[in-house]
Amino acid sequence: MADARTDDLRVGEAEVQDKLEQGPDEATVAAAGKLSEALETTERARGHLYSFHQLTGTADLQVGDAVALLREAGHDELADRVETDLKGRNVLEGRWTFQVVEEYDDGYYTAFREAEKLIRDTLMGGRRHVHEAQMKEDRRTQGRRHHEQAPDTQD
Repeated sequence: MADARTDDLRVGEAEVQDKLEQGPDEATVAAAGKLSEALETTERARGHLYSFHQLTGTADLQVGDAVALLREAGHDELADRVETDLKGRNVLEGRWTFQVVEEYDDGYYTAFREAEKLIRDTLMGGRRHVHEAQMKEDRRTQGRRHHEQAPDTQD
C-alpha cells in the first residue's frame, strides 16, 4: 500500500511514459542511476548493521562467559556487578540489536527500496543498472570473446 510520500512520487508519471518509450535521456539515466547507487550504499550499511547485531550478540554471550569465569575465580561481587549492569543490557533505550535491525528494515530501508523501485519502474521501464549497461556497451570490444553483451550471446 502506497503512502502519501509514494503517491507524491507518482506525479508526472503520464508525461514520463512517452519519454520511456523513446528511451530515457542521459540526465534521467544519471538521476535514476544515482538513486540506485545510493540504494547500493544503503545495502552495504544494512550489512554493517547486521554485523553490529551479530557482533554485539556474540559480545553479550562472551560477557556471560566472563561472569562465569569471575565466579570460578572467586570474584562473586564483581561477577554480580558485571552480570547485573552489562549482561543482557539494551544497546539503545529499550532496544536490543535485533529491534534496531527490525526498525531499520521496516522503516528507512523499506522506504528507500520503494522509492528506488518507483523511480526505476517509472523512468527506466523497470530495468536495473541502465547506466552500467550503457557503460559496458561503450567499453566492450564487440565480437571479441569475453566481451559478449550477455551470457550465451555472440555479436
